[in-house]
Amino acid sequence: MDLKRIAKDTAKTLVSYLTYQAVRIVAAQLRETNPPLSMWFHSFSSTTTIQDGDAYLRKLMQENQDLAFRVMTVRAHLAEELADYLPEMIRSGVQQANMEHRRDYLERITSLELGDDVPDSKKSGVEKRELSEEQVSRESDRQTGNAPEVTQDTVAHPRVESEAMESEDTSNLEHNPESSEQ
Repeated sequence: MDLKRIAKDTAKTLVSYLTYQAVRIVAAQLRETNPPLSMWFHSFSSTTTIQDGDAYLRKLMQENQDLAFRVMTVRAHLAEELADYLPEMIRSGVQQANMEHRRDYLERITSLELGDDVPDSKKSGVEKRELSEEQVSRESDRQTGNAPEVTQDTVAHPRVESEAMESEDTSNLEHNPESSEQ
């Protein structure tokens, strides 16, 4: 894994996206303040790809320097405003999304196992529980075979809990002579 290349590619993508947002902001401003220039800018932007923000700005610089400088100024302002909290937003966004994907995966495999193995009368007794990110990660690793061992903290499977309750009920009947006579 080449982290330096990944960081460089991510930065280029982010710069191009900020260019796109700056173009949208400038276009909105022009619609209100200078409709003829807004029409020209819209036409230019619809014929010139903005996928690569720097290439877009080079072409805009050849056609209309003032607009190019305006877009660059807005892009720089956006970058300054976002620089302080964007890294934390990315980290927390990735962690949250990963946790949701793991939870969805566990819910899906649990419902498949419940649908195949547990009678309908038992399914209604299974309660949903909120799982911590660590529990979800451990259970996901255990299910995919990546975890070396299962600990007591691992989420118990509802089927196992219902089977344990069944065995307790039948063991009480076997050891209680009064209940077996009835």
